[in-house]
Amino acid sequence: MEDRLRRSRLFLPGNNPKILQDGGVFEADSVILDLEDAVSINSKDEARILVKWALREVDFGDSEVLIRVNHPETPFFEADMEIVSQEVDGIVLPKVESAAQVEEVAAVLDKVEAEKGIEKRIIIIATMESALGIMNAYDIARAPRVAALAFGAEDFTKDIGAERTPEGKELWYARSAIVTAAKAAGIQALDTVYPNVHDDEGLRAETEAVRRMGFDGKSAIHPNQIGVIHDVFTPSLEEIRKSLAVMEAIKEAEEKNSGVIALNGRMIDRPVVERAKRVIRLAEAAGIDTSALPEE
Repeated sequence: MEDRLRRSRLFLPGNNPKILQDGGVFEADSVILDLEDAVSINSKDEARILVKWALREVDFGDSEVLIRVNHPETPFFEADMEIVSQEVDGIVLPKVESAAQVEEVAAVLDKVEAEKGIEKRIIIIATMESALGIMNAYDIARAPRVAALAFGAEDFTKDIGAERTPEGKELWYARSAIVTAAKAAGIQALDTVYPNVHDDEGLRAETEAVRRMGFDGKSAIHPNQIGVIHDVFTPSLEEIRKSLAVMEAIKEAEEKNSGVIALNGRMIDRPVVERAKRVIRLAEAAGIDTSALPEE
C-alpha cells in the first residue's frame, strides 16, 4: 500500500450522495470520503450513513478508498471509526501534531480489523496542518501504519498567522519539512489542494513546483483538477527514455563484468540509478508500457 500511486487524492464530501455515487468515474488515484471539514457539525450522522452506503454500493474502480475521519479529540471520532470496513484502504487523519496521536489511532485500527475480520492492513495518511505538526513531522512519519504525510495549507497558514498567496512563499518551509521528513522515513509526501478550481495555469505551475521539491502527489477539490495533476506527476516520454537508457547501461556493464557504468561518456552513480528505477516504476504504475514507447 505504501508504494501505490498517489498522484491525485480527490476529496468527496461525505454528505453529498451525488458526488459519492460518481466517485468511481473521476479516475483519481485516491478518493477521500470526507467526514471532517467538508461536513458541518449538524450533518455528521447523515454523512456517516451515506459514506457507509457508498462503501457498500459504489464501485470506485481502481481508486484507493480513504476516509477522512474527525480528529481523535472530537466527539465524532469513535463513530467515524465504526464505519471502517473491508472496503476502506486507509484513514486520512487530520491535524496530526504528534506520533502519539497516530499510535492511538493505529491501536484503534488494530481492534477494528480484529473485530470485523478485516484482512488488509489499513494505512494512515497523516495530515500536517499546524506549526507543531511540522516540527514533529519526522516522528509522525515513523509512527505505525503511516504511509504518507500530507499537507493542509489552509489550516497551517491560519495557525502561524500567515496569508496564503498565489506565490506560496509562506508555505515553502512547511513543504520542505514535510518532504524531508517523509523521505527520511521512506514514505510518500502529498501536497495540499490548490484552492482556485478555475485556474488551470496556476494549478499546473504549483504542481510542477512541488513535484520538483520531491512531492509524490497533490490533493484535489474538484474532478477537473485531476487531469493537470496526473499530467505533471506522470513521467514524460523523455524521462522514461532516459531512465531506460540508464538501465540498459547497467545491463551492459554487468555483461562486461565492469564495475564502471557510463552513459554517453558520463559516469552513472547510485542516485541516478535509483531515480531511473523510480521513473520506470511510476510510469508502469500509471499504465505506460515502457517496453513499447512510441518513436521520437
